[in-house]
Amino acid sequence: MKKIPFLTLEKAKEIREQIPTPFHVYDEAGIRANARALKAAFSWNPGFKEFFAVKATPNPFLLKILHEEGCGCDCATYTELLLSEAVGITGHDVVFSSNVTPELDMRKARDMGVYINLDDATYVDFLASMGPVPETVCLRYNPGGSFSLGNTIMDMPRDAKYGMTEDQMAGAITRLMKLGTKHFGVHAFLASNTTTNEYYPALAGQLFRLAVRLRNATGAHISFIDLSGGIGVDYRPEQPRCDIGVIGEGGRGTASYYGLEDQVDIYMGTFSKSLASLGGYMASSSRVADFVRHSSRPFIFSASIPPANAAAALAALRELEAHPELVTKLQENALYMRGLLNERNIKMRPSNGDRIPIIPIYTYEPIPTLTTAKELYERGVYVNSSLPPAAAPHECLLRTSLMATHTHALIDEAVNVIADVLRGYDL
Repeated sequence: MKKIPFLTLEKAKEIREQIPTPFHVYDEAGIRANARALKAAFSWNPGFKEFFAVKATPNPFLLKILHEEGCGCDCATYTELLLSEAVGITGHDVVFSSNVTPELDMRKARDMGVYINLDDATYVDFLASMGPVPETVCLRYNPGGSFSLGNTIMDMPRDAKYGMTEDQMAGAITRLMKLGTKHFGVHAFLASNTTTNEYYPALAGQLFRLAVRLRNATGAHISFIDLSGGIGVDYRPEQPRCDIGVIGEGGRGTASYYGLEDQVDIYMGTFSKSLASLGGYMASSSRVADFVRHSSRPFIFSASIPPANAAAALAALRELEAHPELVTKLQENALYMRGLLNERNIKMRPSNGDRIPIIPIYTYEPIPTLTTAKELYERGVYVNSSLPPAAAPHECLLRTSLMATHTHALIDEAVNVIADVLRGYDL
């Protein structure tokens, strides 16, 4: 997808004539779009929240824009706390991640009721000396050694002065629980401004596994994981954008991506999409399965899928296991089609990343949804209509479903037809 700067040279010169240099020009539409894309990528997690590092751009107008998009603030100093407070961002909309923290800063963080992220075990008693400890406290993890992705060393945590070892974190949690803390967060900052898709999944995997070990060791309630480091910017035209919505090696989902499959109690899914059949499945322990079998109304009042459909789903699953490249090709097709739709300014519903192969296109009202679907079918493009109650009122959709066997030429043809038909309905 071609990258077009939001500010032309001519417009920059025009601004220069009105406003003395130097000045900064910000792309509000781009900022909002990026915030919404990030939120959409993590929409599978209802508790997700982005905390913008105030030190990156301590501009109150930008903080307000990001807060309107659902973001909080990550503050490191007393001044940054004051700035966040001044624009109305306080409480658990703020994370205070500091080091060598002065008493003035810590007291301000406590007064604002923000999440406090301790980077050293000695700060437990420092925090307690100011009064009752908060109900929720976050702890910064430093694994030591080097942090690598594949054969590439991203950073050297062992050289960092901040953060606790796993044993220190367990000790700090035990001490804080005795003082009254009930909930804990786990934080780490192992690399900065990376332009690879692998950083955040790798970091999340480390922290999720750490959280499980800390829970098992202390009995603590680990209520959130704080991923830090910053997503690198694709400054040059030839650089691809980071796509943090890519989930699951081989298409196996979030738990697989983070290496936590053994920590999931229930797996559920459908056969009607990737496995080309009908029905669905639930996988769990025999105890849970027996409970659902005898207590779930949908299960009790439904019949088994026909043997032919079970065989078709099994055959499709075996095909995916034998050819994992099909998943990669499907994700590439999804990315390619989204790029074409974006170039044509076709409004899509945000999804969990740019590589999700079901792409919903807004048609808003039922009548244009049905008529455009019919016209697309007549012109050789089959899409599904999504109407209320399956879609929210005034948010009707056309749902396109890609396959790994679709060629770029076929996608080009389909997008051209879609654009032409939607144009006739001012969509």
